[in-house]
Amino acid sequence: MSKSNLPAPVATVALEVAGTTAVGGRESNEDSILVLDLAGTLADPRNGSQAMLVAVADGMGGHDGGEVASAKAIEVLQQTISGHAATDAAHALKSAFRKANEAIIAAGTDGTGTPGMGTTLTAALLLGKYATIASVGDSRAYLVREKRLTQITKDHTMVADQVAANAITPDQAKSHPQRNILTHALGTKPKLDPSLPGIFEVALLPGDRLLLCTDGFFDVLQTDDYTHALVSADPGVAAAALVQLATDRGTTDNVSAVVVAAIPTRAPVVDLAAVPHKPQRSNVSTIYAVIAVLVVLALLAAFILGIVA
Repeated sequence: MSKSNLPAPVATVALEVAGTTAVGGRESNEDSILVLDLAGTLADPRNGSQAMLVAVADGMGGHDGGEVASAKAIEVLQQTISGHAATDAAHALKSAFRKANEAIIAAGTDGTGTPGMGTTLTAALLLGKYATIASVGDSRAYLVREKRLTQITKDHTMVADQVAANAITPDQAKSHPQRNILTHALGTKPKLDPSLPGIFEVALLPGDRLLLCTDGFFDVLQTDDYTHALVSADPGVAAAALVQLATDRGTTDNVSAVVVAAIPTRAPVVDLAAVPHKPQRSNVSTIYAVIAVLVVLALLAAFILGIVA
């Protein structure tokens, strides 16, 4: 088989995605989520790979304000990525975050929103098994691999900075009175900090789960809660289970989750009709060939016997 006729590379995982959002412990829901199949709208350089865009946003500024900010961030993210070539996923996400920041600022002054409103935003651009994640604020992305939970993103909060500076421990941060105070968010400053958004890249393995979620879970769920829900169910069931569990445990915030499951796939069967091969003899030709060999052997045996006699 020549190199040009080898089967095309196949994906090792197929992506299944689902998300849900709920009011949780608030009177209104200022969260927004996105689950978007980019098939046909994104130039994907990895031939045959799935292309997905997922995101969660947690709005701030009270009813209307926070709701408008998170919805605006998701809207601009979707519009920007859908029309962008996927040659550089990180660049595409950075561009989308900056445009979202500008759109929220504009909405706060033109009457469609409220001044001072803002939102967190964590998004993942998935090209086959490759996930590029961007984040501003404290909505998180987690990876579950072999039943182990790892936080991928870094919180932009006062307590996260204190933990990084070794001023407090991670355990102290969980109950710190300032744990929800953000240091960065979309819409709070005219220009997004040049270091933002934070960019993280992950290659998904078969069986992995990627979770994007808002901070309504953090005070009421433990590590085992996440892993148990994510490894034991499909994405839709897992997202709903996490939201319900946080609500049952008395979360005081909105709760939103998007779950990506990396489902193992098998290589497709090679189309033998498309593979060059040498022509095979028909059954009739094979029979004639066998008979001819037998006749030659018989004549040779007779000749040898005649000499011996």
